[in-house]
Amino acid sequence: MLLAIDIGNTNIVLGVWGGDKWRAHWRLRTVHDRTADELGIYLKGLLREHELEEEITRVIMSSVVPQLTQTFMTVSIHYLHHNPLFVHTGLDLGIRNCTDVPGQVGTDRLLNASAAYERFKKACIIVDMGTATKLDVVTSQGDMIGGVISPGLGITADALFKRAAKLSPVDYQAPPATLGRNTAHAIQSGLVFGYLGLVEGLIPRLIDDLKNYDPLGDDVHIVGTGGWINVIAPHTDMIKTYDPWLTLEGLKIVAERNQ
Repeated sequence: MLLAIDIGNTNIVLGVWGGDKWRAHWRLRTVHDRTADELGIYLKGLLREHELEEEITRVIMSSVVPQLTQTFMTVSIHYLHHNPLFVHTGLDLGIRNCTDVPGQVGTDRLLNASAAYERFKKACIIVDMGTATKLDVVTSQGDMIGGVISPGLGITADALFKRAAKLSPVDYQAPPATLGRNTAHAIQSGLVFGYLGLVEGLIPRLIDDLKNYDPLGDDVHIVGTGGWINVIAPHTDMIKTYDPWLTLEGLKIVAERNQ
């Protein structure tokens, strides 16, 4: 079985692929100073709980957190006894990285693009709401041509509460109406419907830009993923597919294409 690990700035997402389905997956909080021993013991406990500890035959991992990259390499080698396949732009990703500076594109963005294109085989825009809010564009020919990056919902909320002394944290959910009639609902409206407006405003503009590169750019599938996507996905018709584990799908695809 394949263990897929995606190390992000806010969450570490892991999954075990059993050949025909995901046998288990987890979303853990990223803690930058955890040791390899701590992570190794914790990971083996998760696998043992699902009776998968002895079933892992391959490990693939991607990381946008350099501090944890070597830590997880050590975990894979010492605790799982597998030398992991580390995702980089030199691998067969199933898409072409056609951005101006390919080496600057995060592997999480490439994996999401790979998973979306493999599933739908058409032009896609991937809305990934994680530490950053990212919208990435893939043509109908499988070319990732660029995207948009803005601060994530969580970062914005943290900055608001730190800078505005009289504003208190709220639950990250939509208020009863856009018009907030108390401070808590006003903040929720700004966060939820504000980011909804960001996403819904950018998608048509990206589709217009896509037409310059792709004659089939009118037929675009919008895919949502990331830890915050569940906050806005219920309030828009633009996002046609919601998959919180899309990056894991990308890791599985890359593992299969790079045996």
